[in-house]
This record gives sequence, structure tokens and C-alpha cells, in this order.
Amino acid sequence: MQLSIVRQTLLLLVCSVLVGCDRSSQPDQIFQGKTMGTVWRVTAGGLTPEQVKQLPQLIQQRLDADDQELSTWKKDSWLSHFNQNPSLDPQPVSDNVAAIITRSLYVGRMTEGAMDITIGPLVNLWGFGPHAVPTRTPSASQITAARNRVGLQHLTLSETINGSTLRKDIPDLYVDLSTVGEGFAADHLARLMEQQGVRNYLVSVGGALISRGQPQQGQPWRVAVQKPTDKVNQAQVVVDLQGHGISTSGDYRNYYELEGKRISHIIDPSTGQPIEHHLVSATVIATTALEADAWDTGLMVLGTEKAKALAMRLNLAVYLITKQGDDFVGWASPTFNTFIVNNQSH
Repeated sequence: MQLSIVRQTLLLLVCSVLVGCDRSSQPDQIFQGKTMGTVWRVTAGGLTPEQVKQLPQLIQQRLDADDQELSTWKKDSWLSHFNQNPSLDPQPVSDNVAAIITRSLYVGRMTEGAMDITIGPLVNLWGFGPHAVPTRTPSASQITAARNRVGLQHLTLSETINGSTLRKDIPDLYVDLSTVGEGFAADHLARLMEQQGVRNYLVSVGGALISRGQPQQGQPWRVAVQKPTDKVNQAQVVVDLQGHGISTSGDYRNYYELEGKRISHIIDPSTGQPIEHHLVSATVIATTALEADAWDTGLMVLGTEKAKALAMRLNLAVYLITKQGDDFVGWASPTFNTFIVNNQSH
């Protein structure tokens, strides 16, 4: 799903940091390309010559198919048709879309609406979607009008004997899956690797990654959470994924200045405004990249203290970076600590 230029910049930087920190992975095959307005990368070991030849095309085909379903930029995508259709009747959805919606609704409920896939009107209003960056701050009436079109309560996913259906109860509800699309795509590539008989791999789509097995020379798949600075290669903390997915959300690169004010790309659905607190990065490790990708944005919206409380209550593997004066302070939940191999947060 094509994203705005500022969003692309963030994801490329996050991806460049989260691509493995051990030089021993170099003998493995590395494939990469572009999708959803960002980049994908697959590092895999133990491949046959036939797999080396076929995998790049198979990967791109899989990602192109995902983009065709989930894009809000492509007018002929499934999601664009759903958003443009004013009908309130249930619409058939694929298993892929059903899986994404199910996880998104769950995380949305658990974060009390902080992660909201219907936030599209507000994202577009603030210039982080297909629309241009505004030349002036949106008015209170504009924000209220957009908020009236936002809310997970307007979206219902149902299971029938013929498959899943998705229904909206307001005609102009706008679903935006960009906050979870990369995680889903990373999981989809992991399934492709398994289907092709690849057992050792690290795949990434934007800022979402997942791994299985280990690099060819036997070291674990290790990735780094970036320090929130302009020095791209500085690691805040290094983790061993242990076969899990990981995703990072941050607002320290993806923003613009408007009327003398810093405008973050992360919008709080409860206010309709960009976040203004001091949490600058949230990283989540979970069983799947989709789950990690869903949680990280919701935690960013909540802010440091609420995010900590939720991580502790639900036993989530979460790493938060908060700006305190001129310093950046890292906090790891107990579950996240079990993945850390090189803690540089203090």
C-alpha cells in the first residue's frame, strides 16, 4: 500500500537498522525489492540453485497480490472498492483481509481505541495519506467532521458458512490498513518461505520482521532497535528474535512542520490530533509480525505510562524509548528482557 513520502523515509531507516547485526549471516542469500511504498528484504540460508533463481519472483508476486488487496492508493484494490462503496450490506472478504481485521479489532479493543484502522479520514486530513500535506492547521470543525467518520464500532466482521464478510454502518467509513499491512506481508513471506522448503530466514517488510531457524554459520538472527537519532546505525538495544516477529513504530523521523509546530504522523483517534507526548519509539516482539505491527502503533498513541501499564497487564514484549530533556531513556517489559542480548539503553 503506497504510503506518503515521510512515511517511506521512516520505514527505510527502521528497516536498515533491523536487518541483522551479525556479520556471519553474509554467506546467506539476500533478496530485496520494493512494495507498499517501502522496501522488502529476505535473507535465507541453505538454498538450492533453483530456489535462488525462483524466490525473488515468487516473493514479489506474493507482495504484489497483498498490495492489490490492501492498498488505499490503488483505486482498483479490494480495500479501495470497500471504502468507495456506500453500501451498508456485508461484503465478502478474503481470508487474508479477515485475519488482518480480526487482529486489528482485538488490539483496538485492548488499547481502548488507540489503534484504530478506521482512522483514515484523520490521517488524510493531516496529510499522511494519499492527500497532500495541508497548508494550514485543520480547523476544529474539520477535525470533528473527520472524527465522526472514525470508530471501530462502525466495522463488523462476521463468519458465515460461505466465508467472512465485512460490514460498515456508515457509508463513508474509510478503512486504512497501513499500520498493519507490513506485518501481515512479512508473515505472508514467512509462509512462502515455508512452502518453498526454506527453513532458515529473516524477512522484513518496512519496519516489520520475522525469522525462523538461524543464519548459515549458526549464529542467531539478531536485530537492533535504532536509537532515535540522525545516526542511522546506532543501536539502542539488540535482540535475539528466537523465531518471533518484531515491529517498531516511532515519530522521530516521520513528521513535518506546520505553522511553527511539529506534526507527528501518529494520530490519536480520541482527539483527532497528532500525538504530542514524549514517547518517541515503541518496539514489540510477538508470535507474528502482524501482531507486533498492530501493537506498536497503539502503544505509541497511548504514551509512555499507559503503554507500560498495558504491556505489564498483558505480558507483552515491549521496548519503549522516551525523550527526557536531551536524553532518550529506554524501558523494557519483563517479557522483552528475555529477548535482549546486548542492552545499550542506559
